[in-house]
Amino acid sequence: MSARPHKLLLRVAFVLLCVAAPLHAQDAAKILNQYVKASGGVRALSKIQTITLEGTVAAQNGAKPGAYTFDVKLPNRYYSEMVMGDQSWIESFNGKSAWHQNSAGEISTLVGPEGLQLEAAARYYNSRLLNPKKNKLVITYVGAAQVRGKDASQLQVAMPSGAKWQVFFDAQSHLIVKESAPVGGQDQEILYDDYRAENGVPLPHKIELQRGTAIYSIDVTHAAVNEPVGERVFDFPRKSQVQLPDLKALFKQIDSNQQALDKIKENYAGTKIEEETEYEGNGKPKKPDVRESTFFYLDGTEVSTLVKINGQPLTPEARKKENARVLKEIDDLEKSASKKATSGEKDKQEEKEEEDEDISIDAFLRACQFVNPRRERFRGQDVLVFDFEPNPEFKARTLVEKVIQKLGGVIWIDEKALDVVRLDAFFVSNVKIAGGLLADLQKGTRVILEQTYVNNEVWLPTYEEAHIDVRVLLVKGIKVDGTTRYSDYKKFNVETLSTIGKPKSPSDPAANSAPATAPAKPQ
Repeated sequence: MSARPHKLLLRVAFVLLCVAAPLHAQDAAKILNQYVKASGGVRALSKIQTITLEGTVAAQNGAKPGAYTFDVKLPNRYYSEMVMGDQSWIESFNGKSAWHQNSAGEISTLVGPEGLQLEAAARYYNSRLLNPKKNKLVITYVGAAQVRGKDASQLQVAMPSGAKWQVFFDAQSHLIVKESAPVGGQDQEILYDDYRAENGVPLPHKIELQRGTAIYSIDVTHAAVNEPVGERVFDFPRKSQVQLPDLKALFKQIDSNQQALDKIKENYAGTKIEEETEYEGNGKPKKPDVRESTFFYLDGTEVSTLVKINGQPLTPEARKKENARVLKEIDDLEKSASKKATSGEKDKQEEKEEEDEDISIDAFLRACQFVNPRRERFRGQDVLVFDFEPNPEFKARTLVEKVIQKLGGVIWIDEKALDVVRLDAFFVSNVKIAGGLLADLQKGTRVILEQTYVNNEVWLPTYEEAHIDVRVLLVKGIKVDGTTRYSDYKKFNVETLSTIGKPKSPSDPAANSAPATAPAKPQ
């Protein structure tokens, strides 16, 4: 048999592979277009500000009927409540904090994956699946499916946080008949039926909700589009809120206490692993860059020594250069500390640079307003938690003030230790630098910082996370995700460090050796 038919088959297979991905992309776009049209059209969906669903719920195990409430509101508010006998739960995202209330009535802020899942739910429901690119949703075609014995098409909706929703569209009505995603730490599956038009938009009047192993049947008795929904619906219940202390005084105490904290930190060393992932223009992540370092603190500054890149130890030559860099950094810090100790003040140029770059307490207090104060437990410690958001009445003058005024988020404070133990801050709108000519930080750019209480004396970093989305010089868009994990904290007495010491010069043989378990500090 000739090899020619085999070559022909290979060519056909190659052509099919080449067109498969574009066809899937077309399928996703076609399914979305059909859904938008069936849901009232772009005009009707884009006018939606709020959606409310209220109804009665009965579990399939025969429990007594209860009540179900679901509210979403632009731009990113989400509220879901179930009350049935001794079973109840509330989950909400108020634009800054994700929180829940369990059946015992305990209310707490959700962090980590659980918090991100609620934030993703708020993004998903408020997007109406319109303008996926603008809403930073990556929607892909999964394939044909069956829902309750009927043909359906399955799409995957991926969020910037990494959360993924499986969404099923009925082949005949083109409306959503099923959603599947983890929400608030629970695997959740929702099936929709009995759609009826409300203000030109079809809404489901029968819902089957499965959370874990429990299944609830919901009859929607009230469905509304653009009915007024107040912000208090999404906020922490009043009973959980407390009186905020004098924040100006508290922040100044924290600032004044920083010097004492810096001295305690100088007794600790540890290891950190930094992972950075940059994204291609099409949203596909590049291979992560992973760097492992040892570190210690000197004069309030973290001094790090790189030891591995992507799992590989540094070469002798690279290690020599790294040690030389660390020595120079230590010398510069020593000189700066000595200068401050001698003069007792900073020079005018240094002072001006810090003023231009620093986010002062006063600026933070003026540019932001603080809401939902509550007391919670975080890593076994009592903390004060509150949300912050832009103050619309504040008139920003400097670049720093303009940046602060775009921030929203949550802050956790240990009032006893006088330290910030967790911060989750993000830009609620774009931040243009030089009118956008130099850079345009995109809405959603985010930073998360966490600390852990060590030896019952000081909060030390344990985790940092950054999601940066910026357009530079009106042309290049850069999207980077980065995480830093701190571990292996070891305490030592500063007086004993003379046995470790620092190399006298980069040419010293010790300068070319691997870092000690506790990184070297100056004598």
